[in-house]
Amino acid sequence: MWVELERGCKPVPLLDYVNIRQGTASTPSFSHGNTLPLTQRPFGMASFAPQTARGGNWFYHPDAATLDGVRLTHQPSPWVGDFGALLLTPQAGEPSFAPQSAYSPADTVLAPYYMRLDFLRCGCTFELIPTARGAIMRYAFANDADAPFLSLLPIAGNATFTADAPHNRLYGTTDHISVPTETAPFCMHFVLEFDGDVLWEHSVLSGDGAHIALVSPSGTVRLSTSYISAAQALKNLQSECGKQPFDTLVAQAADAWESLLSRVQIDTDDTALRRTFYSCLYRTLLFPHKAYEWDADHNPVHFDPHAGGVKAGYAYTNNGFWDTYRTVYPLLSLVAPDILPEILQGFLQSYRDCGWLPRWPSMREFGIMPGTLIDAVLADGAVKGMLARDDMALALTAMRKHAENEGAHPFGRRAVAFYQQHGFVPNTVPESVTQTLDYAYGDFCIAQMAALLGDKQTEDTYRRRAQNYRHLFDPATDFMRGRDEAGEMTDPETFDPFAWGGDYTEGGAWQSSFAVPHDIDGLASLYGGRDAFLQKLDTLFGTPPHYSVGAYGFVIHEMAEMAACDYGQCAISNQPSFHYPWLYAALGEVDKATYWVHRMAREVFSADADGFPGDEDNGTMAAWFIFATLGFYPLCPGRAEYIRTAPLIKAATIRGKAVPYAQSGTHFSQKDLT
Repeated sequence: MWVELERGCKPVPLLDYVNIRQGTASTPSFSHGNTLPLTQRPFGMASFAPQTARGGNWFYHPDAATLDGVRLTHQPSPWVGDFGALLLTPQAGEPSFAPQSAYSPADTVLAPYYMRLDFLRCGCTFELIPTARGAIMRYAFANDADAPFLSLLPIAGNATFTADAPHNRLYGTTDHISVPTETAPFCMHFVLEFDGDVLWEHSVLSGDGAHIALVSPSGTVRLSTSYISAAQALKNLQSECGKQPFDTLVAQAADAWESLLSRVQIDTDDTALRRTFYSCLYRTLLFPHKAYEWDADHNPVHFDPHAGGVKAGYAYTNNGFWDTYRTVYPLLSLVAPDILPEILQGFLQSYRDCGWLPRWPSMREFGIMPGTLIDAVLADGAVKGMLARDDMALALTAMRKHAENEGAHPFGRRAVAFYQQHGFVPNTVPESVTQTLDYAYGDFCIAQMAALLGDKQTEDTYRRRAQNYRHLFDPATDFMRGRDEAGEMTDPETFDPFAWGGDYTEGGAWQSSFAVPHDIDGLASLYGGRDAFLQKLDTLFGTPPHYSVGAYGFVIHEMAEMAACDYGQCAISNQPSFHYPWLYAALGEVDKATYWVHRMAREVFSADADGFPGDEDNGTMAAWFIFATLGFYPLCPGRAEYIRTAPLIKAATIRGKAVPYAQSGTHFSQKDLT
């Protein structure tokens, strides 16, 4: 429920506008965000969400009438799954491995900094406040509850429990990981500490491969986690919780969120827009997740998931760069320039640890999605002053490695030698068109990094490689098309621009042919110039949202979502189309860009549970809405500039500086905004 605005002269906290259920009304076949309602510190290592369905990665739905418990989760996306998950559930009477309770979603409080749930079956009110790596919880059973207790159930995998009765603590481990990969054995350590005596009536019960730890009610329990050791988990608990009262930690968690949200202030009379805006800003500050901890000397340390063991340095995880490079990191460079350098250090740490930059890390490396778009994240940070010179040199070395060397899956690019020799990825490699265009853009980002370092030879080499997108343009169809190893394309007469998959990722030729953000003028020249390219864009937006299942062979959810949005062939429901309306502005047609951006922002975005037109993906779609509201967009991450449209608001300030809406031209520079 929203907090009413009428509070006299006292400003309404921005937290009151945030709905963490935004985008949660999703299923595997149709996404309204595929988000979770995460109660979590900004970029925190531990997240918490209600679990309404046991089993699988879609474990919460806002319309569910029953509740399993509160889940400690690290899941960045249902498509990659969870790891180190635990379920906390109040119970009464006979213990159950599959607890389920009626609850009232309308009476539930879910906020970024606080959660309260009423478990009606056992008559328990459960509250939770997140810390960076754990939480403090308070629970109270009704006086007539029959033998009440708190249960702790691992979601899957192997678990251990060890009672430390003299200190009212329970230590444990879980090796749960949804999608095992060829990395070092994973283990999450945890510790629970109870305020007051605990009656260890049932220390551990087991059955059907599951484990359950039961403790008597004591009112308040503190939880902390570690990827390193039990001792480190206890250290984390003592440094983040200590013996601080529940209400003190509530204030700390709320202040952590309010201070970040307040870095962007918007002037609008549209309350619904304000709610959507700050719900989206919350989303952009959840990921990536911290994966480092502090040693005894307060130096950052982390578990290396590739080789095992504890290493010095920052680490961050849970991010798919193919999605997030487009909007999240350009936004963080404006909103959180004090935090982003540490995040970038965490990504460079992956190269230090295992010799490769990450592509889709979720504790382990998944290696999914095309390209190596960490290139754009690092280049964008570098051109905006977020990396020191030594770090830029390391980044350039790391970026060149995957551009010049074939990495063993899951790292690096595919068909590197062929691409270097011929300038494209052959269609014997899946998603060859998307791969080629992403490589060309990544090469531009490498050139940008080389330019900052004064490495003229590398810059020139990669600026030439950045033109490789031209090899795939087919003037007979006006689309980017795949080539075989001999360089031949299929017959234009049999080519279907509505067919998805094959040479393209999560789209067809319409959704994939304009991914040349670094050279819009060059792309326009392939169509015969600015006017011809504008006509192509008009055709794109004017063509009905038809699709063919193509190489997928079945309807994937992105197809259904594009059709439901109905903006022609612009699938604003998925990241590859994010920049399409802004292409008009890049070609000088700011009014057309504004028309489409405003229409999309108002029609398919809201603060509600169905508030996104497709997968939100770690802040990317939320950040798109923020840029749409503010009236500018990072068309080409790796350049310190933003393309403009008209804003949806009267005025805005970012970290105290007014957005210069009166400035003429089609671009803002980073300096104008910071």
